[in-house]
Amino acid sequence: MAAKIPATVVTGFLGAGKTTLIRHMLQNAQGKRIALIINEFGDLGVDGDILKGCGDETCTEDDIMELSNGCICCTVADDFIPTMEKLLERENAPDHIVIETSGLALPQPLVRAFNWPGISTKVTVDGVVTVVDGKAVTEGRFAHSVAAVDAQRKLDDNLDHETPLSELFEDQIACADMIVVNKSDLLTADEATALTDKLKSEARSGVQVVKASMGALPVDVLLGQGVGSEGDMEARAEVHHHHHDDHHAEEGEHHHDDHDHAHDDDQGHHHHHDHDHDAFESFVVTLGEIGDAKAFAAQVADVIQAHDILRLKGFAAVEGKPMRLTLQAVGPRVDTYFDQPFGTAPRQTRLVVIGQAGLDRSAIDAALRA
Repeated sequence: MAAKIPATVVTGFLGAGKTTLIRHMLQNAQGKRIALIINEFGDLGVDGDILKGCGDETCTEDDIMELSNGCICCTVADDFIPTMEKLLERENAPDHIVIETSGLALPQPLVRAFNWPGISTKVTVDGVVTVVDGKAVTEGRFAHSVAAVDAQRKLDDNLDHETPLSELFEDQIACADMIVVNKSDLLTADEATALTDKLKSEARSGVQVVKASMGALPVDVLLGQGVGSEGDMEARAEVHHHHHDDHHAEEGEHHHDDHDHAHDDDQGHHHHHDHDHDAFESFVVTLGEIGDAKAFAAQVADVIQAHDILRLKGFAAVEGKPMRLTLQAVGPRVDTYFDQPFGTAPRQTRLVVIGQAGLDRSAIDAALRA
């Protein structure tokens, strides 16, 4: 069975910066095909806006689908499933699917829809990323423009129009696998720290809170794209390496070229990116065969909760199983499935761990080996 296409749900109120985050991601997608399903009804011009940031090869107009029948969570069967099927039937299937929702309803029905027959074998839920407007939340407003969010709510009869924004916000935090505090450049260092600590205490155990300004986060942090596919991972500490090497693709893995940022981004934000990207690091843990896939997934979940890990991705060799076990985790969500036979590749377990700078590598390594 081929690798499943990961799908990330990005949620948050109108004005939190979801579109900016997605546009930045597309500009730095490094040749990956990313398909977008947008459900931000009432926010006209989003498509055109995002397309301006698209490189032709990464994201064409066909790659952006809009769901117009109201809230995605209420129209899963009629609207979302057919859209997904259309996307999956393509010859040039996307490498990753990003679904943007308005934050006015919980994404749970959407996440459950990935268990539909015909879809569950081809797609996996990467995680739910909640984007919050750091400035608005610090000021107790929860959204940049409360009036705009209320106007958007009135457009959809399926939505509950009575719940206060504070409760909808609590829902977004409760269902997140990763929380992005956007506009953090508008906060003082103390405000930003106070807010991230507060959100972390309100979220589920293992959910990480990351700060961003102008939606700028490395694609590997947001989507885990291409992580672990290069054979030279051990040689580099950072998520982005600054050299070009095509010789180390592992057997059975897609090799993703990972250019220096200077090639990706001629918008003059170079200093800005370096600053952001230094805030994250990644490293590889290589283990032998594991005994029990289920127990190992539970162990990984425990390690994530104990060590502030943002993403963990890779594959494991399970005793007695010819197939490779793929593992991917975003915050507390750990997903595993058998994807392909090892063939002649060494039967080993290789996991890439990504987190904010300062990970306790030796403790994480020891905990994964335990």
